Amino acid sequence: MKYDVIIIGAGASGLVAAITAARKGATVLVIEHKEKAGKKILATGNGKCNFTNLIQTPECYRSDDRIFAMKVLSYFDVAKTINFFKELGIYPKERNGYLYPNSEQAASVLSVLLMECERLGVNFIYNEHVDKILSPNYTIAIGKDRYRGRQLILATGGCASPKLGSDGSGYDLAKAFGHKIIKPLPALVQLKSSDKFCKSVSGVRIIAGLSLYENKKLLVKEEGEILFTDYGISGIPIMQVSRFAAKSLNQGKKVTILLDFMKEMAIEEVIDYLKIRISTNSHKTVEQMFVGLFNHKLSYTIIKVAGINPSNLAGKLKKQEIEALATVIKGFKVNIKDTNTFDNAQVTAGGVSTAQVHPATLESKLAKGLFIIGELLDVDGTCGGYNLQWAWSTGYLAGMAAGERERS
Repeated sequence: MKYDVIIIGAGASGLVAAITAARKGATVLVIEHKEKAGKKILATGNGKCNFTNLIQTPECYRSDDRIFAMKVLSYFDVAKTINFFKELGIYPKERNGYLYPNSEQAASVLSVLLMECERLGVNFIYNEHVDKILSPNYTIAIGKDRYRGRQLILATGGCASPKLGSDGSGYDLAKAFGHKIIKPLPALVQLKSSDKFCKSVSGVRIIAGLSLYENKKLLVKEEGEILFTDYGISGIPIMQVSRFAAKSLNQGKKVTILLDFMKEMAIEEVIDYLKIRISTNSHKTVEQMFVGLFNHKLSYTIIKVAGINPSNLAGKLKKQEIEALATVIKGFKVNIKDTNTFDNAQVTAGGVSTAQVHPATLESKLAKGLFIIGELLDVDGTCGGYNLQWAWSTGYLAGMAAGERERS
């Protein structure tokens, strides 16, 4: 059976590619190895689907090629994305730049995409895994059947959340055409620590500044709510910096995080504050003096890390001990030994090198008629709808280019 365009993967990028190609008059077949389309879409935004963000800067997208993502988005930007979904029926709701469907249901986004695919006559095959592309053109064997596509769009996703369909199989398909694969690593993921205090402070949440270091080199800063776990640390700021930690750890570098629990104060101000607190609580133990400042489990750990006996009288603290407490409060050190696995990751860092793909069309520079889109490429976004925006933009441009070519 012959098609103008075959798409492997029925996720966010694949569905948009199918719609745009079909709107140009191309016959389209989508092959998905799960039992239904868009399973990962349903999981986004805790089921509410933060489908894009009004704030778009180069810092929102990470890649070995820092400008590639913004080149792509210059062809299909947020405004075009919003209009695309409005035409499908999605009325956007904004929260601090984050856009959600007004229904606050990820299922709404998936439903309108599938309804449009049905209207356009897009064909789907489910529960079929593609591990090889045959000749002529782009031929795929499923049982005794052969499906030949004049053009092929790889939209298989990366390695993150394999239960939802991203199993990394698309890398082998791209590699078969000569594409370079930058090692896929977990991103937007929790971090594991080797520090013994993790179990003691497990469950504690605190707003903090965060600085991630590779050896002694500062790589990135973030701030927000940190969650301590029995294995390490989590929370949105941790997720945001996790791709940098993963890259450094993969290179055998030492990775540490410094947490600032009183980021609104300079260290000298923290020292002065502690002196005042001690003077009014001199009869208490150091541990008692900290009550009301931080979660009691965290306070105890701060005192121990500073090398002080929590049972000592606060009024007996020496100058260097007060300074040691302030130093820990302003730079609580967490040693990072690993990331959590792809099972826990929201997205993949790494993938097909963007140097081998045209940013205006996402067509391969190595194989005419082959398009590579979405998370399969070496681009990962931060939290806030950026990975879906990447999927929509790449899917639209690839589908448009494939459809235009067939029409011409």
